[in-house]
Amino acid sequence: MKPAAYEVAQVLERNTESLSKYCYNSWQTRTLHALRKCRTAALGGHIDRCNNPSCHRLHLSYNSCRNRHCPKCQGHKKEQWIQAREEELLNVPYFHVVFTLPSELNRLCLYKPEKMYGLLFKITWQVIQGFASNHKFLGAKPGMIAILHTWGQNLSLHPHLHCIVPGGGITQSGKWRSAKSNGKYLFPVKAMSKVFRARFVASLRKELEPQPKDFYESLFKNDWVVYCKRPFLGPAQVVEYLGRYTHKIAISNHRIKNLDNESVTFAVKDYRHGGKKSLLRLSDAEFIRRFALHILPKGFVRIRHYGILSSYHKKITLTQLQKSLGRVQIKERQPLHHQLCPVCKKGKLVTLTTFTARGPPGYWMEKLRKQSNK
Repeated sequence: MKPAAYEVAQVLERNTESLSKYCYNSWQTRTLHALRKCRTAALGGHIDRCNNPSCHRLHLSYNSCRNRHCPKCQGHKKEQWIQAREEELLNVPYFHVVFTLPSELNRLCLYKPEKMYGLLFKITWQVIQGFASNHKFLGAKPGMIAILHTWGQNLSLHPHLHCIVPGGGITQSGKWRSAKSNGKYLFPVKAMSKVFRARFVASLRKELEPQPKDFYESLFKNDWVVYCKRPFLGPAQVVEYLGRYTHKIAISNHRIKNLDNESVTFAVKDYRHGGKKSLLRLSDAEFIRRFALHILPKGFVRIRHYGILSSYHKKITLTQLQKSLGRVQIKERQPLHHQLCPVCKKGKLVTLTTFTARGPPGYWMEKLRKQSNK
């Protein structure tokens, strides 16, 4: 993929002095500054040499911020995650289920994100677990991988949970039982929506300070959105599909189409109208404010594994299930090449020296200058 013409970091850089104005807490401000400095001299860097004898070129690289909200730091992490999950696939149908919080809860998500997003994970698993334990639908222990997204295409607050759920579970006797829908659907979506709403509101009443009566009434005016997509073509496509969501951030650099006159123009898709594409222009201030909405609390885990897909079950239960259900045939992947020489595409980069924000040693800068003049 070609480098993006414009970057989120550029917007942050030209608003360095005013970033704190657009944030709700110091952690958001600190994160924006980390993204601004990513792969610049401010974070220091390293000088590498290609170990291919016919190349031996020197390369100057600046350190990345490694922040999970950074548009430039997710590619390698995503590939590592995908390869790890491929080892855990079961040879069964999988379903993609999405649980969405209504806009009436946006205010609470803004000021109590840890509590609200924690509840979203907790209640979602309770709903999946409850329907799975019902013998009418499955009567077995399920599994789930859940990924939190908090944004819509226009960067507004839109908290929802993407869940990948195997179409079956483990019975009390330890055997696999497939969902009774014969792979057509997982559980009834309308029923899940009602249970999801009831459980979530009940938890809010317990855990929040007293709220106005009309607040809780507003939560029952409309159905809550629970969406279940049809099964994947096969287990081999599950992880690749899931990879689109795991390390996704609020907006990628490639979606930014123009920066001018203190405004940002970026591409959006309107999913209410069949994914129609258009351009949205925001002022720098509004763009940064919306982007900051999606910076999660420090240490908050946004990808979680439950049931038979949790770390507790992976070593024993998953291994046994893979033996009984058969291994999934995965196409061979190319090894990760984040240290591959960008010039010869063959050699591996070997670090010769590192440096701080003060810059590279003069000795190495002179060598780099001579190399560029050849």
